[in-house]
Amino acid sequence: MVKKRAIGFVVALFATGLIGCASNSETGTMENAGATAGRVVDDSVITAKVKSALIADSTTKAYQINVETFEGTVQLSGFVDDAEARRRATQVAKNVEGVRDVDNKLELRDQG
Repeated sequence: MVKKRAIGFVVALFATGLIGCASNSETGTMENAGATAGRVVDDSVITAKVKSALIADSTTKAYQINVETFEGTVQLSGFVDDAEARRRATQVAKNVEGVRDVDNKLELRDQG
């Protein structure tokens, strides 16, 4: 009887150890969630800075340029009147701190 209790105790202790290890992986998941939330905040800040920079620039300020950011890559979309405004939008975005890359999907308006 005592031997069965001792074995049961050891099994319970072992199971508790396994659960403890499992909770460490949960902590890792929580840390990843925190890192993801931090990235989203960083991307939002970059988006706001790029929008402000585009508005402040004399070549791009008159255009409705959509800006989205994911993991430091800025995507520009919308329409501009000429190739110079398209090129300048890329340049302005690349000069913003935190921008890793710019994906310029701006299209030229049909002038016809």
